[in-house]
Amino acid sequence: MTSGIHHVTAITRNVQRNVDFYAGFLGLRLVKQTGGYEDAEQLHLIYGDAAGSPGSLVTFLVWEAGAAGRTGLGQVTEIALAIPPVAISDWLQRAMEARIPVEGPLREFGETLLRLKDPDGIIIKLVGADMAAVAPLSDPIAPGRIRGVTVLTDQPDATAGFTARFGYRPGRSEGNTQRMTSDRDSVDIRDARGYFPGIPGASIIDHVAFRAADEDALRRMRVSLRDADGITKVHDRKYFLSLYVREPAGTLYEYATDGPGMTVDEPLDSLGTTLMIPPGDQGRAEDLRLMLPQFARPGEERIPMRELSFIHRIHTPDDPDGSVIFLLHGTGGNEADLMPLAAKARPGATLLGVRGRSTEEGINRWFRRYDAVTYDQEDIAAEAEAFAAFVDEASRAYGLSADRISFLGYSNGANLMAAIMQLQPGVIRRAVLLRAVQALDTPPQPDLAGTQVLMLTGTRDPFARMAPPLEEALNAAGAALDARLIEAGHELAQADIDAVSAWMTRVDPPPA
Repeated sequence: MTSGIHHVTAITRNVQRNVDFYAGFLGLRLVKQTGGYEDAEQLHLIYGDAAGSPGSLVTFLVWEAGAAGRTGLGQVTEIALAIPPVAISDWLQRAMEARIPVEGPLREFGETLLRLKDPDGIIIKLVGADMAAVAPLSDPIAPGRIRGVTVLTDQPDATAGFTARFGYRPGRSEGNTQRMTSDRDSVDIRDARGYFPGIPGASIIDHVAFRAADEDALRRMRVSLRDADGITKVHDRKYFLSLYVREPAGTLYEYATDGPGMTVDEPLDSLGTTLMIPPGDQGRAEDLRLMLPQFARPGEERIPMRELSFIHRIHTPDDPDGSVIFLLHGTGGNEADLMPLAAKARPGATLLGVRGRSTEEGINRWFRRYDAVTYDQEDIAAEAEAFAAFVDEASRAYGLSADRISFLGYSNGANLMAAIMQLQPGVIRRAVLLRAVQALDTPPQPDLAGTQVLMLTGTRDPFARMAPPLEEALNAAGAALDARLIEAGHELAQADIDAVSAWMTRVDPPPA
């Protein structure tokens, strides 16, 4: 049977650092960037040899600024990549010069290796092994194949027996590790009884996929695994067909066909240059291209992202007009949610999406609440002050011109924006409030002369009755308020885009 590792998939919480490490430092080729097939709003990057050959692929789901998981029992804990044995010293020097954490040279199973950590802390072993790449990379000492993976288990015999179903056989043992070998690579089964269990999240390895010759082999495997834990149906991932199953100790295994392969939608010479959208999500392709995080390849011009007090993301349009829009999402949203709306309303604007720091049952918000309409006043004041400082930080960090900055918020985000205008006057001078209400119990009386505000309230919005007090407060403070009712509920509508576009063109005309 066809055997060996097809790919290994991990999760990163910083796309730019990930690209810099795998494409930049290691020299792998980025052969595919696509929206995820389980969640198209999640970027999926695939690295490999020059042709994206099975057996060379290391892939990453991007959970930008996501909560980190914990490596433990029931997880893959290390990825081993093959390099020429004579290149160990070269890679040691490269790692030290790049200030990448590195241990070694070490010896395992008769092979010399270096143990590195990628920017997420995932262990990458560079193993001196004579394993020629199917499609060699331009750097002759770059890792062109997967040497193996390490699995943590508290049921080593059961894990080894299950792994054998994918074409592996027992090899040597060292200490608490049993090596299983195929005709191409190895899986090290590490007896970790007494170790703590793994926790899902970012910065961990999600699964290892083994190679299936074709669809028939895949379906035969599914029949043979019909009673196994977590066995799934066959999934069409466009570049391969696959199924998922958990081995007895809980590690997620995938079984994937070699074809159709990475060239099914891009020619070999331009692999990885186009952001692909899964077939089932083509109807919102343009929105997804805005929401998925941007990155620069090694050597390309980039905006250096800063670690500021709020998690944020910047989207730069192809033809920027110099305007910038800060975006504040609604309850349960994130920093990318409003980018499609803002881009349609102002195509030339650079978008700076921000993530709220308060959480409620695992969802993002901007401030705490006691119930749907009763808000924590101290938290509102604290977050308003913090956001005001963030605006100053971001403006200095990214060289933003204050007279070209607008703010757009929806629901909970709009409520915080309104509170900022009242509590921190002067920070927001041009604002779009979508479905906003007065969140302050005792509003101050600021001077908002010169502040321009568009406020859109849905006629069917159940919270619309709470909008007039905010309108009254803004008018009393001297803001230039354009408050309108639109035919909508609390949800956003095309009427919002049309109104925002016309208003922004009037108050901040794009350059001629």
